[in-house]
Amino acid sequence: MNTNSYKMYIGGEWISTGETFADFNPAIGDVWAEIPNGTRVDVKKAIQAAAGAQTEWSAMPHPQRAGYLLKAADILEKRQMDFVNALVDEGGAWIGKGMFETGYVAGLFRAAAATVYHMTGEILPSEHGKVSMVVRQPLGVVTVISPWNFPLLLSTRGLAVALAVGNAVVLKPSEETPVSGGLLIAELFAEAELPPGVFNVVTCSRDNVAKVGDELVTNPQVGGISFTGSTAVGRQVAAKAGEMLKKACVELGGKDALIILEDADMERALNAATFGSFMHQGQICMSVERIIVDESIADEFTERFVEKVKTLNVGNPHEMGNVIGPIINRRQLDKIHGQVTEAVEQGAKLLAGGTHEGLFYQPTVLADVKPEMRVFQEETFGPVAPIITVKGVDEAVAVANDSEYGLSAGIITRDEEKGLAVAQRLQTGMAHVNCSSVNDEPHIPFGGVKNSGVGRHGGKASVETFTELRWLTLERGGRHYPPPFVVTPKA
Repeated sequence: MNTNSYKMYIGGEWISTGETFADFNPAIGDVWAEIPNGTRVDVKKAIQAAAGAQTEWSAMPHPQRAGYLLKAADILEKRQMDFVNALVDEGGAWIGKGMFETGYVAGLFRAAAATVYHMTGEILPSEHGKVSMVVRQPLGVVTVISPWNFPLLLSTRGLAVALAVGNAVVLKPSEETPVSGGLLIAELFAEAELPPGVFNVVTCSRDNVAKVGDELVTNPQVGGISFTGSTAVGRQVAAKAGEMLKKACVELGGKDALIILEDADMERALNAATFGSFMHQGQICMSVERIIVDESIADEFTERFVEKVKTLNVGNPHEMGNVIGPIINRRQLDKIHGQVTEAVEQGAKLLAGGTHEGLFYQPTVLADVKPEMRVFQEETFGPVAPIITVKGVDEAVAVANDSEYGLSAGIITRDEEKGLAVAQRLQTGMAHVNCSSVNDEPHIPFGGVKNSGVGRHGGKASVETFTELRWLTLERGGRHYPPPFVVTPKA
């Protein structure tokens, strides 16, 4: 297999570093690309380039800014298979997931372009007859730190609206997916002739990520941060940003529940559970990681669910029939298998899977899962579906809320009114009646509560995230100062 060689993108130029790191194909274990191992110095250069370009970029007429994003969408569609192949080879994505992700991101660029028309303000009443205005202005330089699971989508979600509303951006993609999550996006903007410095990409290895990440947050020229990733790292990012009084939008982990009530449509429940649990090997922040099913239908659901899960093919993700590809790396696989093994030792029943070959983990179903098990409480991020049996709506809601996370949820019921009532009781940022927890659209406010994050990405919410409100007034002679402060006019 040929090894690709890449450069970083800073100030509109492709930059080499003296050191590189290996980017592996998780399906076969070979080195897929050599990537520049950026340093704190490289981040400073990128932020300086962004700061130098931002003023002119924000002053550009908004239809022109939108035009660059629309160009990027068009170029992405023309190069779709380049991106799909990178997502499959670099990230272990099933080719169907790669087709979805690339198509979605083209739409995301277009939705972001539309947000230039959402930079709206207000005229407020003034007791002094002032022209009193509230306006939105960009933060300046926004840094984006993105993960490996949906690298193209989640990088773009963090940067597209930020660019549209007049910020310049420095992106650091995951060291697991630096190409599909960053360098290919730079190629899009380079071809679209985005002004130099408006968008920059710095890559680095795991060895350098702490120092690089720290600079992306603490550099005084950075006005805001978009972070998507683990709760542990997200806490650190949010804490540092908070200490410096910077805006930070952090979307973190999840332990999402799919609640299947006694009146659920069985086929709908099975489809939502299968897709939600096993799409992209369960490596989605809003994957179904707890299936909470009413005891009255638990036996039927479990039997049919296991039967369906055993039909999911594992193998080469370039083949459309293999919906289960590899886990991203050995560290993650060991975490998954450790949770499964420990749960079985503690009394859970292994109904399917529980084995692996290389980084390919068989889709796994566990029954009799209890709250004291790690697989109940901790994020798994793998193709594992724990089933928890409950009695009635109240217990289902209590079990679903028994989590430090609160990202998304699904509720399956034939009674829509009851489903919405349950959704309102759940401690999550998002909830979906008669669908899985895995849902997203470019314009919606995406985010969670509790340990699943702070802030919202998407559409109007991103406009608010990546801008600052300002109050401006125009005095027209109606305000009077107290007499001691007033200068007597000269005769």
